[in-house]
Amino acid sequence: MSSKNNIKAIANRIRDIPDFPKKGIIFKDITPLLSDIETFRISVKEMAAPHMDQYIDVVVGIESRGFIFGAPIAEILGCSFVPVRKPGKLPAKTKSVSYELEYGKDSLEIHEDAIHAGQKILIVDDLLATGGTAEATCKLVNKLKGNILGFTVLIELEFLKGREKLKQYNVHSLVKY
Repeated sequence: MSSKNNIKAIANRIRDIPDFPKKGIIFKDITPLLSDIETFRISVKEMAAPHMDQYIDVVVGIESRGFIFGAPIAEILGCSFVPVRKPGKLPAKTKSVSYELEYGKDSLEIHEDAIHAGQKILIVDDLLATGGTAEATCKLVNKLKGNILGFTVLIELEFLKGREKLKQYNVHSLVKY
């Protein structure tokens, strides 16, 4: 399982940026973590660790920072990687889902042939906040009849209660605020 020292080292590489992207928001900036190869390696290994014995078939990474962690986690788990993207970014035929944001709507897409019925899926992102994007990703995977075994995220903003939208899934987060 996760080592307290590893989690502390990871947390120390996440900096707060006040008033970004707008006033009143404290943005959790992971770029210092990404620029420190040892801490980045530790974070990827810690995110993959709870899923080592689950025989995952596909890691699904959520645009865009889910790609950063998802691809190396897929390599560790010995499985494929599939991106979930904003509309118009994937070249082949896609499935789409719309979801509510605080002020409006957004959409996500996945290639129709990215996941086969019954495949075991791990969803990866850098951050779990309100859970809207994660929930939309679940809907996409479910449209393709994938079997979601869980989520792994680097950071969880617990006060935004995103985990509540994912009650039926195993959610693993490293650093919690």
